[in-house]
Amino acid sequence: MSLQPIREEIDRIDDQIVELFKSRMECSRKVAEYKHEHGLEVFNKEREEQLLEKVETGAGIYGDSARQLYTTILELSRALQHDMVGSGGKLKNQIYSAEKVIPTDDENIKVACFGVEGSYANQATMKAFPNCKPDFYSSFQDIFSAICNEQADFGVVPIENSSAGSVTDVYDLMLKYRFYISMVVDIPINHVLAMKKGANIGDLKKIYSHQQALSQCSDFFRSRRNILGETYISTAAAAKMVSENEDQTIGAICSEQAAGKYGLEIVSRGFQNNPNNTTRFLVISKKLFIDEKADKVSLCFSLPHKTGSLYSVLCRFAVNGLNLTKIESRPMSGTAFEYLFYVDFTGNVSNKSALKLICALSEELSEFSFLGNFKEVLY
Repeated sequence: MSLQPIREEIDRIDDQIVELFKSRMECSRKVAEYKHEHGLEVFNKEREEQLLEKVETGAGIYGDSARQLYTTILELSRALQHDMVGSGGKLKNQIYSAEKVIPTDDENIKVACFGVEGSYANQATMKAFPNCKPDFYSSFQDIFSAICNEQADFGVVPIENSSAGSVTDVYDLMLKYRFYISMVVDIPINHVLAMKKGANIGDLKKIYSHQQALSQCSDFFRSRRNILGETYISTAAAAKMVSENEDQTIGAICSEQAAGKYGLEIVSRGFQNNPNNTTRFLVISKKLFIDEKADKVSLCFSLPHKTGSLYSVLCRFAVNGLNLTKIESRPMSGTAFEYLFYVDFTGNVSNKSALKLICALSEELSEFSFLGNFKEVLY
């Protein structure tokens, strides 16, 4: 038996499907006109669920596949309707009124930086704002509070490390405060092990550093069970503490700059597990800035607690040709097993597909926030 007759039948059926799809989308146009005229919302959750259940039941053994197909069709239909009724007006106003130029060269800009002088966050801050004199804070919460109280124009906080993963405390604070991301700075992490001058590495008993740094150097601790890793506020703060302590049996995992700043002796370089270790820092602000060369968008939102809700949203990025680069879920405060999702995708809001999608999502999803469109800076 030849495949040709079967393929010809498939082609014939596909032609019919395309014509029916066109007819269905024309009906969606009429629905959009009616909803716009009568002030109705585009998304009708009950109607869509009824359609999906009907399709799934009617397709028999192909029910699951039919539901998936029609989920996509409904998403496309809804996107058309959102476009026609002009959804997301408030969000568009936010975006159109955003500042285009971040004042990176302003020496009077107030920047809140995590840690102390010599920290990796300090390096990221100086990369973003080379002329500033940062104010240092010992906790992420203090940085967010400083921005909230307008004691700082910008804050610089770590969000992710290529080895140790996400900094969940910062994600939680981003989802709580919904500040805008103005820029992202990637800093290569080259940890050193440092001790007081004259100290002997053979006498080392404890190493102090930030929890993320200790995780990034876990191979060392696994091979030397007699040496303890102790969590400290930050890598640079650990270096400062060791320099001020008379104990010759302690050390710090920190940057080479921090070791030099606090007069420590470097006893080992390239101390991290991964030689390509990198930390990503967010530059955050209450004010929205969108650089013309911005190439990444961040959103956060919640979803209904039901099967397929996340898939339903994510497939819309694929349909619009938008590449997701990050998705993070965090528990929603005050709820039982409900989550907020943080999503990054490549693009610029000047792109019509990207703008239409986020405007549509802003109307449909609860707890939705546009967190920024920014560019990533490599150190």
